[in-house]
Amino acid sequence: MRALTKPVATEIPQPNAGNFGPDARQSKRDLLYASIVVFFGIAAVSLSQQSALGLIPLKNLLKNELHENRAATAAFFFWLGLAWYLKPFFGIFTDAFPFLGTRRKSYILSGAVLSIAGFIALIYTPHRYVPLLTVCITINVFMVITSTAVGGFMTEKAQSLHASGRFASVFQIAYQTSGVIGGPLGGILAGMAFGWTGAASAAIMFLPIPAAIFFLKEKRVRVHSEVLLGDAKTQLIRIAKAKTMWGAAGFSFLFYFAPGIQTALFYRQQNVLHMSTTQQGTMLFLNGIFAIVTATIYGSYAAKRWNLRKLLLWCIVAGAIAQMGYAFYNSMTDAYIIESLWGLGWASADMALSDLYMRATPAGSEALGFSLMVSVRNLSLFGADWLGSKAMDTFHLHFSTMALSNGLISLIAVPFVFLLPGFIVDRKDSRAEAAAIPASTGKVLSQD
Repeated sequence: MRALTKPVATEIPQPNAGNFGPDARQSKRDLLYASIVVFFGIAAVSLSQQSALGLIPLKNLLKNELHENRAATAAFFFWLGLAWYLKPFFGIFTDAFPFLGTRRKSYILSGAVLSIAGFIALIYTPHRYVPLLTVCITINVFMVITSTAVGGFMTEKAQSLHASGRFASVFQIAYQTSGVIGGPLGGILAGMAFGWTGAASAAIMFLPIPAAIFFLKEKRVRVHSEVLLGDAKTQLIRIAKAKTMWGAAGFSFLFYFAPGIQTALFYRQQNVLHMSTTQQGTMLFLNGIFAIVTATIYGSYAAKRWNLRKLLLWCIVAGAIAQMGYAFYNSMTDAYIIESLWGLGWASADMALSDLYMRATPAGSEALGFSLMVSVRNLSLFGADWLGSKAMDTFHLHFSTMALSNGLISLIAVPFVFLLPGFIVDRKDSRAEAAAIPASTGKVLSQD
């Protein structure tokens, strides 16, 4: 007798079937909320820094009020970045030691509040080299707390949503906002009392506070002191054994550590091209606006179209050529063109390297790993600028010679692109829908 019931279709078992976590819509929402936190966190820290909004006012004060030479000015900016070179130590704390029950949110909020207090103190600081440097170093310690927590949060989301290219784009757009807004505004502030620069920076550092409160949802955790010490030890061991991360850090160093010209460029703009501080702000604006264009293309198209190895290769070449362009920085017309091209070329290299940082960071040590690689970048850039300024003051090297050397030395990194491990660089960004699949399946996603 034939069965009266209809045959039941059988399904092929899927890994973790029925337990896929958030759907594609939830993933997109998570991506949006995380992007808001990252954008306002990085934009505020980048814009309020003395190397952004305060760049022209502070360099103008050192050069024209305190009459410091190029080497002394470059040294000032090298030492005020001290906390940024030690950023991995902050990463250990944010990864292993929850503060007020959270590893990200509480650090972002406390760092922002302390930074605001520091900028208020800067308003009343005497205009002397050592007091100014001391207060600026202290402010940067507080900003590093916020920056490290944001970087750890960003790396977590980039890995869980498989969207490192898009977060690299958000990171770069936020970072370059400091030039678009900070350049022109800094040029205007340079013509005013220096206290206004401190007040403006304090107001900007308020931005991460509402972003973290409303869009960063983080479960509170309770950890015993013994567990905390064990977590810190685990973080250090994990980082020490992360060969891929150390390889990425070394690769980054090869590109960034070339005799810098940024301080020398400031002096050339005023002494040779006779730019006003407002015109110098316009140059930073051009840097930023074209860098944002590059970042938008990278995150919305390039990171999905090509794998990271190809992007690193072409972006590093573009960044080196952009640096060499400063050899022809001889008139206002040249300046407008070169600054625009620098925004396109340098930003592409910086962004591809940020993408590499997020992919190479070990899971579970997001803040420590990402901050360590960013510290290599910061130390290379500020150290190279001091080196370049010192070389020009000591050996009387021509500005064009330094610009060409800067770009050519950065090209040393190109052959090493082919030595980076394939599981990190031979894939593109995934689609948002892929992020709905949990990492527990044990499969590497988007190997296309």
